[in-house]
Amino acid sequence: MARALSDTALTQFRNDGYFFPVPVLSQTLVADLRNQLETFEAAQGGALRPEQRNKSHLLFKWLDDLIRDPCVVDPIEDILGPNILCWNTLLWIKEAHAPSFVSWHQDITYWGLAGGEVVSAWLALSPATLESGCMRVLPGSHIGDIMQHEDRYADSNMLTRGQEIVEKIEDSATVAMPLSPGEMSLHNVRLAHASGPNVSDDRRIGVSMHFIPTSAYQSVVGWDSAALVRGTDSHRNFHHTPQPVRDLDPDAVEFHRKAAGVVRDILYHGAEHKTGRL
Repeated sequence: MARALSDTALTQFRNDGYFFPVPVLSQTLVADLRNQLETFEAAQGGALRPEQRNKSHLLFKWLDDLIRDPCVVDPIEDILGPNILCWNTLLWIKEAHAPSFVSWHQDITYWGLAGGEVVSAWLALSPATLESGCMRVLPGSHIGDIMQHEDRYADSNMLTRGQEIVEKIEDSATVAMPLSPGEMSLHNVRLAHASGPNVSDDRRIGVSMHFIPTSAYQSVVGWDSAALVRGTDSHRNFHHTPQPVRDLDPDAVEFHRKAAGVVRDILYHGAEHKTGRL
């Protein structure tokens, strides 16, 4: 099967820890997915609740379909190989003119995943621009030792513990990754990344999907879950998540209660205190 990523793209991902943009969805389809999400929000009287942002593919069929879409998974296979799990999905929404930001951090520090490479795919459902607070990365920071982090619990920080790299990151050393709706970026779980507040007139809506090879395992807790999205899983280190047949499928919603709670426990493992954020 032909590769989805070029040699140049794969080399950049290996050397710098990221690659973008990868076209995934048509403008018509991405508009439809945004509409489905915002219709759900409106029906429940406002924005997503914190617990709905995490393991969201168990709540929304369109998102479970997305983590299995060849346009998403083919580039992941180029990096991870043929047997792939999606460990988690997270919805990232910054309201227009809101102070919300994401501090400089490396996800590997808090996710408890070991035994294989982890690739995060971040898909834009609305414009992710410099003005709206697109992701920034520090090229090459996925190589070598993990940088020192500190939990700072800043009020507007979207991260669980307000975790932040202690070392100052110079803007001149970073790269912005703006995306048009329907495009996604790829980055290594060890790569330092951050994003600023949204000062635009539109919401910045994105979904991150976190993929691992089936050889990976969870090192923090004894039970964790993931969706088998391609190939076979001979390791069975994760309980396979059910596929919802519709939004808010009762069986998937029940599974979500446990699975999202476990992720919360992982993210707060060793924290001084817990906040209501994910």
